[in-house]
Amino acid sequence: MNIPDFEDVRAAHMRILPHIHRTPVLTSSYLSHLSGARLFFKCENLQKVGAFKARGACNAVFGLSDADAARGVATHSSGNHAAALCYAAAARGIDATVVMPRNAPAAKKAAVRSYGGRIIECEPTQAAREAALAQVIAENGADVVHPYDDPRVIAGQATCALEMIEDIDDLDAVVAPIGGGGLISGTCLALSTLSPETRIYAAEPENADDAYRSFHAGEIVLQDAQQSVADGLKTNLKPRTWHFVSRYVTDVLLASETEILDAMYLTWERMKIIIEPSSAVPLAIILKNQELFRDQRVGVIITGGNVDIRHCPGCK
Repeated sequence: MNIPDFEDVRAAHMRILPHIHRTPVLTSSYLSHLSGARLFFKCENLQKVGAFKARGACNAVFGLSDADAARGVATHSSGNHAAALCYAAAARGIDATVVMPRNAPAAKKAAVRSYGGRIIECEPTQAAREAALAQVIAENGADVVHPYDDPRVIAGQATCALEMIEDIDDLDAVVAPIGGGGLISGTCLALSTLSPETRIYAAEPENADDAYRSFHAGEIVLQDAQQSVADGLKTNLKPRTWHFVSRYVTDVLLASETEILDAMYLTWERMKIIIEPSSAVPLAIILKNQELFRDQRVGVIITGGNVDIRHCPGCK
């Protein structure tokens, strides 16, 4: 199993620099006062394609040899990774194919097409996704870029925490969402080298708590058909991401659906930025566990802002 190291992170940062934004770190005196901590928000909702996923996708695509790139790239995804991979492929001038379930939101399919990606629709099951992707690869030999179980993707995602540590000194803790674990693995990879004293907390929905169960069981616990408004966090850990979670994460903390939506709308109202439900889980767990973070300097990774504001989650 190929595990990326910090040299891979440094290389990724230089590789993707021309193709991504160095996103700002914002503060909110209101949210800091409300939480009892000093909060620093790394705003990946302002990233290319509206999510941190652009980092890992760009690192994978621009790290390909010319010969490999000529065959194009492919993945299966119904979320931000799909658009990110197509964005990166378009920037390099190569083909991208994305296997998406038939019931994927129309807006997400539109985002993929807007970057020139080709969509192969399949039934909404993991088996159907993998079978369709295998057929794509058999046809054109495209390079598979997994949404999170890929060392190139993890190294790319690590550049988010690297930038945060460069911009903000002396963080006591960093809180990031966890789904399949690509971002949290990258966060662990960067902080374990640059700021090993900084604690790392993974934030997860109660309704999709496989990482929480895995963390407390000491092994990967798989869950199917997880349902949460934080739809980007419904995937399971893989051995490569579990390597980082099991070694470097201080704890996995949970938030309810109501707490997630409350934190999302609070961010919209107070910070005047749009974030998606998955991005609100870190603030939700900070507000829920104030004694844990009181009087500390806490980095909060806002992972994305791709939400259909015409059909707001939780709106009545």
